[in-house]
Amino acid sequence: MFEILKHFETKYGTLKKKGLRIEGLSMIDPKRKKHVIMVSKPFMFDNRQLPKVYEGLEIKAKIEGILPKEFAIKKDAPKKEYVWAPNKFEKYVDRCADEIRMQFGNPDMTRAEMLDALAFGNFEEHKRKSLQLMKEGKIPAFKMN
Repeated sequence: MFEILKHFETKYGTLKKKGLRIEGLSMIDPKRKKHVIMVSKPFMFDNRQLPKVYEGLEIKAKIEGILPKEFAIKKDAPKKEYVWAPNKFEKYVDRCADEIRMQFGNPDMTRAEMLDALAFGNFEEHKRKSLQLMKEGKIPAFKMN
């Protein structure tokens, strides 16, 4: 397993320049002995550059640093909010498109590409999963627009 982590670090180590931190292996399910590769990254990171799974190990990522105002959660709010609601990504991209293009070094980046880059690699998939989790009552309800 440490060999897989070494390969991962070799292959994706260049992303450290963009803020990726490879934290190492972590056991998330002791009963099934399920391990993952833990990474952390800034919010403004092109998630399309990271795989979801690498040589059989899932990649679990956490975001470090300050989130844009669209993602702020009011601690004293009477009802809970889903921090990663799809409409928050859309509002952020619509407000900061030029800044995002500059950060990613791609002046021709489309809105869809920005949403994919920020929303875990595939915005439409994230939207579908979020709507399903909302219907199942697993995350707080959110508006789509």
